Amino acid sequence: MPSAPLALRRLTWALMAAGLAQAPAVAQALEPEGRVIVRWKADAPTVKARALRQQALAQEAADVFQRRADQLGQRAALSLQTGRGIDALTHVVRARGIDSATLAQRLAQDPQVALVAIDHRRRHSRVPNDPIYSNGAGIGPTAGQWYLKPPGTEVRSSINAETAWDTTTGSASVVVAVLDTGVRLDHPDLVANLVPGYDMIGAGGSGSVRLAVANDGDLADPDPSDPGDWVSQADIDGGSLGSGCTSSDLEDSSWHGTKVAGLIAATPNNGIGLAGVGWSTKVQPVRVLGKCGGYDSDILAGMRWAVGVSVPGIPVNANPAKVLNLSLGGSGDCTGSSGTLYTEAIAQATARNAVVVVAAGNSAGEPVDLPANCPGAIAVAGLRHIGSKVGFSSMGPQVAIAAPGGNCVNLGGTCLYPMVTTSNSGRQGPLLSTYTYNEAAVGTSFATPLVAGVAALLYARDPGLTSAQVRNALTSTARPFPTSGSGSDVRACPAPVKGTEVLECYCTTTTCGAGMLDARAAVLAVGAPPPPPPAPTPSPTPSPTPAPATGGGGGGASHPAWLLGLGLAVALLSGRGTRRSKPPTRPAPAPRRG
Repeated sequence: MPSAPLALRRLTWALMAAGLAQAPAVAQALEPEGRVIVRWKADAPTVKARALRQQALAQEAADVFQRRADQLGQRAALSLQTGRGIDALTHVVRARGIDSATLAQRLAQDPQVALVAIDHRRRHSRVPNDPIYSNGAGIGPTAGQWYLKPPGTEVRSSINAETAWDTTTGSASVVVAVLDTGVRLDHPDLVANLVPGYDMIGAGGSGSVRLAVANDGDLADPDPSDPGDWVSQADIDGGSLGSGCTSSDLEDSSWHGTKVAGLIAATPNNGIGLAGVGWSTKVQPVRVLGKCGGYDSDILAGMRWAVGVSVPGIPVNANPAKVLNLSLGGSGDCTGSSGTLYTEAIAQATARNAVVVVAAGNSAGEPVDLPANCPGAIAVAGLRHIGSKVGFSSMGPQVAIAAPGGNCVNLGGTCLYPMVTTSNSGRQGPLLSTYTYNEAAVGTSFATPLVAGVAALLYARDPGLTSAQVRNALTSTARPFPTSGSGSDVRACPAPVKGTEVLECYCTTTTCGAGMLDARAAVLAVGAPPPPPPAPTPSPTPSPTPAPATGGGGGGASHPAWLLGLGLAVALLSGRGTRRSKPPTRPAPAPRRG
């Protein structure tokens, strides 16, 4: 038996050997990896050498993109790997040992490249990390779903959905795509209103970081269910999520997409849970966020796919959405390359008469997040129950409209005005038998689906609306912001300044949009579509001999139809009549609900 010192030395050597064996893997995980989105010029020789088919399969698209990356890498003296494709000319390019900014600068110098953008990570708009939020909402607030009710003296910002439902409760033919963490597809209050979606995370890339971010064991596929997005200290220490994920990202699973989906279309009148804005509206989960958020490339591809635009290697969406809900974002303005790509994606949705509703962000009064600050987005700010800007909400001239974002005004105990919605109780993976409805959810992430839900009601009211008409109906009917009713120290919201927090303030039209969302007024503003024209009345069948008049009718023999038939009969018998085809008989229009 070896002596104690020798045994100790052997144990030390074994531990050192194990550490050395793991060192290369850890070092590789922590090594910087540049990630950029490259757009090629349409007439570039590299592109013309092998064009990409419109409906290319995943492997074909990956081969084409990798060949282009290889040629680009040769000219830039870099070893490049391809990643997700966004369209036939645009895809992700990765390189180890170089940061994203340097990689973008190098590749932008290539004469065949039209645009290079850093593939930034975006997060779902986070909720404030305060004790009231972390304590939950017990059995639910006494105010219930206060944000859907008619506004009153104390609760001024509620959206008046109750009275909108007298006109329409939505339509099963209107789809809202929720681009988020995915949805718990088995949630009993959501399952009836879900349509097939897609998991967009990591298509065209098989790196270990992508798999770790996805957290479901594979990359892009037709399963958009949320496996959980928790981040542990072990994730950070091991570097499995890449250098963009730090200790500031430590959190339990958010079930963020499930919460957003419930606000839009939780099933009413089923004896459980709660109601969404649209009772019949369909939700399409598009999973673009995983652990530590998600990349621009996945979000951009998800936006295109959601409205029916072809994405390389991904089947075309059979149920294109009319409304896109993006409760996500990150810092940056819309003037750079990333903004260009988001502006294009929003324009593609707008061209298909779909609207893109985006959270303004939770930067406590600082400027609006990207992509909410891009042209065409319907950016949403958050309000307290009293109608003032809630402290956490971003603000600025890019905001289109404001809606309740939830707030905990009490100093302790249960949160009084949370956004009650669907969720799961699992701290990491889902608890399959435990679903909650009492999360103390607050943030512009939850103001946004209220606007998206009302937009869906407008499309239900009139499916032929353009995206411009939907936006106008939402903003032109918004109620004015209050200018009093809160604390004596609350002032009008100033212009936002980067790095300067502004908490509660009285909204203006240059900081929080056109006003407070009003579902009833917006629905009534668009009106119902005109009914189809009535079916034409068939021509009367002529009779060779006039039918005798019958008693009891008073003047039956002189009825205009009888006289017309007599005239036609005489003309036919005399050989002077002309024949014409009868118009086709169409069924009468079915009754329409308002």
